[in-house]
Amino acid sequence: MLTELAGPFGFGLAAFTLIFAATNMLEIGRLVSEDQVNLWTAIAVFLWDLPGEIVLCIPMALLLGTLLTVQRLSGESEINAMKASGVTFLRIAAPLLVAGFAVSLVTYALQEGIVPFANDQVTMIENTALNQTSAFNRDLTVSAPLPGGGRQVTIATAYEPQTRALLNVTLIQYDRAGSPTQIVFADRAEFSADQWVLRNASAYRFNADGTTISEPNVAEQEVDLGEKPTDIVKRISHDDPQQMSRSQIAAIIGTGQLTETELKKYVTVYQEKLAQPFACFVFVLIAIPFGMRSFRGGGSTSIGFGLAVLIVFVYYVVMTVFSYVGEALVVLAALWAWMPNIIFTAIGAARLRRAAAI
Repeated sequence: MLTELAGPFGFGLAAFTLIFAATNMLEIGRLVSEDQVNLWTAIAVFLWDLPGEIVLCIPMALLLGTLLTVQRLSGESEINAMKASGVTFLRIAAPLLVAGFAVSLVTYALQEGIVPFANDQVTMIENTALNQTSAFNRDLTVSAPLPGGGRQVTIATAYEPQTRALLNVTLIQYDRAGSPTQIVFADRAEFSADQWVLRNASAYRFNADGTTISEPNVAEQEVDLGEKPTDIVKRISHDDPQQMSRSQIAAIIGTGQLTETELKKYVTVYQEKLAQPFACFVFVLIAIPFGMRSFRGGGSTSIGFGLAVLIVFVYYVVMTVFSYVGEALVVLAALWAWMPNIIFTAIGAARLRRAAAI
């Protein structure tokens, strides 16, 4: 059964990914021709966008693959032959259901590990090459007031979500009159024990008499940048929790700095990101009884594709409705996030039981 599923699943994943990527392919041409962006830079953006699109396409591809697999086996009477040899219908369907659950776990791992990293790469490229800004991009510039007046500006070239570190840091302190009093260059700034620590820093202080005091090769120096890593992640992701992992969302929620509206959005997305990958299992469950109809002739693939699109459309409409409900009633956000899976699981289980009784 798994061997039969592999081919249609691969076909579905390629087909749906190609559909989603078609717009990005056109965007490559526009970036190169109109914005004079380097071809390899445009291709890099396209490739880093692919992991997010693949995660979206996996449940749909598994739905289509299951439909086509069961349709073929049913149409060629192979399922009837297995039943006649004493294999129950539930035993026939079991490998597909196990595969659906396993793919759900893989999808969740990709969503939490690979996709946020890929989104960070896209953001970094957009802020540097595509937007034609300097390496010190605006999303990684932190400005904070100093005690007694003046201001501190911290600039970095990149942010490492895994280590919660800023790379190639430049820190400038200004007095009340706007004149620089100190500049610090550091290889990185790491956040530990609620404090930023500059690594391999060199500091230059400017005195009122015009002299300069330098402190090169300072191994560690504690500073207050004015923002925590969660604030930086939020800005890098353009305040869109869909671009973050659940751990990043949880960290931002834990700061207590979100407004009531933002808190509802972040909590809802946090719960949805756990429920959505398990659409893979739900789609397999609902596809098996739908695929039991045999379609002799050459139209089974097109019919299966159309049926898959219809099921996906209905599922995501239901999911969108409950997403709005979850934001309105955030206390039960976990329930609303799982409600589409619960509804479609109930429908699929009922139809599967009916198909097993035939």
